[in-house]
Formats: sequence, structure tokens, C-alpha cells
Amino acid sequence: MNKFVVLLFAAFFVAPVFAQEGIATKPSKYSVAETIDRVEAAVKAAGGFQIVARVDYQALAATQGGKIRPSQMLLFGRGGVLQPLLPTKPLVAIDLPLKMLAYEDAEGKVWLAYITGDFLKSRHGIEGNDELMKRLNGVTDSIAGKALE
Repeated sequence: MNKFVVLLFAAFFVAPVFAQEGIATKPSKYSVAETIDRVEAAVKAAGGFQIVARVDYQALAATQGGKIRPSQMLLFGRGGVLQPLLPTKPLVAIDLPLKMLAYEDAEGKVWLAYITGDFLKSRHGIEGNDELMKRLNGVTDSIAGKALE
């Protein structure tokens, strides 16, 4: 496979998935509300997770007379990441529990975004815990994949 084809593939298929370093961003064919409903169902099906909160930013803005495009976030976790990380890196809690954000962009396209284990590791200077970060990536990618199928 020549280099041009590989670069073309990366530009059109890989780059849109990671719009910002450390944040996985994937397109959704569903509305914002349905995307988060599907994320919630996937989290519950994964077992062992607790739904912490669901935030509807559009509804929240409306309480103050504001109008924004649809966006909702689901916060969830099961504590497995907290125990090995918080004793030495207490600020990692600012990025936990896990969360997924569904939002509509200016063109009306819906996206699902979430942070990666690589982002946590880099942002908080986490050394070691490679297997934990790999599992975190696997869990979030799996939940997102099921929600978006």
C-alpha cells in the first residue's frame, strides 16, 4: 500500500475520530438524547457500573433563558480506577468518574466524546498503571461502540 493511500485513509477516517488529543470523538447517527440513552444502556449492560449523573446542558441553559444546541453528559463509574490512582495522584479525581458527552455541532451532526486512559496518564503524570489505562480505554471504547451501533 503506497504512502499516499495510507495518508488519505488517515486523513478521512482516523483524524475525525480523534478531534482533540486525548479525547475520542465519534459520530453518532442518533439524536443527542438517544445517543446518551444508548450510552446509559451500554453502561448498565456492562455490569458493575453506577450511573452518577446525567446532565442536559440545553435544559440547564434554558433555565436561565439561554439557548444552546443539544448536549448531554453521562457520568458513570465503578471505582476501579480510583483505588490505584488517587492515593498518589489525587487530582486525577477531577477527570473522574468516567463521562461521555453527546453534542450537536453547528451543522447539526451529533458526536459522542470521552477522555482516554492515555489522556489521564499524560495529564496527571501517571507512571506505570499501563494495564489499568489499557482496560479503561477498552471499557470506554466498548461502551461507545455499543451505543453507536
